Amino acid sequence: MFFFTTILLFGLASAQKIIQLSYCSLDEHNLRMDCKYALPAESPEPFCKYTHGERLFDTTDPDEEQHAPFRKRAKARIFPGNICRLLFKGLPNGRSNFTCNIKYADSVIATKTSVVDKKLLLPCSAWSVLFQSCSGLLLTLMTLPMLLEIHWL
Repeated sequence: MFFFTTILLFGLASAQKIIQLSYCSLDEHNLRMDCKYALPAESPEPFCKYTHGERLFDTTDPDEEQHAPFRKRAKARIFPGNICRLLFKGLPNGRSNFTCNIKYADSVIATKTSVVDKKLLLPCSAWSVLFQSCSGLLLTLMTLPMLLEIHWL
């Protein structure tokens, strides 16, 4: 019985995970971060939150209180397709850590952290988000013209 319970718990914990954490700049000082997650079938609506250490940027959980300095600067929302999006105003210069936390009911929390460097942020567009998450695709798209040129010689 213990073995069956262990397998069941590991199955539930592994079914909830963060697949991808991508980010881009809306303008020079504003950040958009998308946290794509997977949940088991027929699970209740999850809660998502973004943190920096112990400080809470924002959450969709009404029982948690947002850290006071971020009340007018950060907003987290859940979008269709299992995406939790953070809009953050006034991104400071340098590097900042952002952690996405996904939780449903009283189960295990899935987390993923990313370091955002303001100098290296790409502007938000379909291409920038795609290239940031699919470096193999970027490499293919950049080398394909070179390969075609070699073939034509």
